[in-house]
Amino acid sequence: MAIKTAWLHRAPQNSVRRKSYAPFIVLSLLASFATLPANAGLKAAHSDTLWVSLGGGLRMQHTTRNSATDGSNEFTMDSMRLYVAGQLSEHIKFSINTEKYEGDSVMFIDAILQFDLDPKFNLWVGRTLVPTDRPGLNGPYTGMSWNQYRQPLFPADYDGPAGRLGRSEGALVFGAIDKIQYLAGIFEGTDDYGNTDDHLLYAGRIAYNFLNVEPLVGYYTAATHFGKAGDLLTAALTFQSQKDSTGSKQDPGDFTGFAFDIFSETVLENRGVVTFEAGYKNMDGDFTFASPPVDGLEECFCLFKGDSYFATAGYLFPQKVGLGQFQSYARYMKNDPDDADTSDTTEWGLNYVINGYKATVNLHYVTGDANASGYAGTDVDIASLGLILQYY
Repeated sequence: MAIKTAWLHRAPQNSVRRKSYAPFIVLSLLASFATLPANAGLKAAHSDTLWVSLGGGLRMQHTTRNSATDGSNEFTMDSMRLYVAGQLSEHIKFSINTEKYEGDSVMFIDAILQFDLDPKFNLWVGRTLVPTDRPGLNGPYTGMSWNQYRQPLFPADYDGPAGRLGRSEGALVFGAIDKIQYLAGIFEGTDDYGNTDDHLLYAGRIAYNFLNVEPLVGYYTAATHFGKAGDLLTAALTFQSQKDSTGSKQDPGDFTGFAFDIFSETVLENRGVVTFEAGYKNMDGDFTFASPPVDGLEECFCLFKGDSYFATAGYLFPQKVGLGQFQSYARYMKNDPDDADTSDTTEWGLNYVINGYKATVNLHYVTGDANASGYAGTDVDIASLGLILQYY
């Protein structure tokens, strides 16, 4: 979730140079986010069950790249989001969220009518996140590493034929029964190319909590809970399938994918927190980037076919330093397509956690040739300093 904005002020040559107050403004913002209460946000309430709230989030970074073809040094606004939520009655709510990329127009990514009936059973309809693997459910604002998305993407993540940012129109049910958390839905998915008969996308996920039950916001996960939920150990299996969802109108093909992931968090005696997550993803599309339809005259919606793996380990230091705490992490990802060479990427990073996922500064270094297509790209080294701010 993010919005990108930049201001560039160039003083006239004859003007007097003035002191820049930008560092003090940034520090003031961070200090204010450090003291926000947990339920902060702009909220107008008529009663306990009739209200509307407004929030937002942004991700910005400064990045230095070094590869055989790229030696750039730039500031970017990765993401900028506006969150609108409300409640209409005891069990009926709604959510509307927008997204803006760097240099792109604003788009609506979520438009959900929520029937929150019971912890064991809830129904959401509209445009919402398709059940997916843990990095997809974490989202860009609640991941421990800065960039979780160097693995091959499920169809709805391709911002086009099958959805945007993992979302699609449809309906899903979810809930928790004791230590089991489930999520299942039917979606439009790919609605062009070879899917002339309007076959639907079926998706589901089931997770089991061996220790404490992992706290979720709706059905979304997080890459760390900063030790606030105690000791956690969760294993989950995700499944997606749609007929005629790859290829072209002349040569349609099917898609099936599944993922298995585990997550653990342990609070040590010194109040430090050890976090670990890992996952395996298998995707089986009849037509891929390396093996498109034989007749190349028609445009193809091609996907990755093969296996992908990731693992992330982090440690949240118990000592508070200034406004927050430091959290170090390392992440390794490997993509192994059936019809091309393997690729991998390693990321080392350090988070400065000021107010959970509402205010975090990230410093990281990435090296490797893996990217979200699943196929090897240019071997690149990236150093980046990023900032996440959210208000909700």
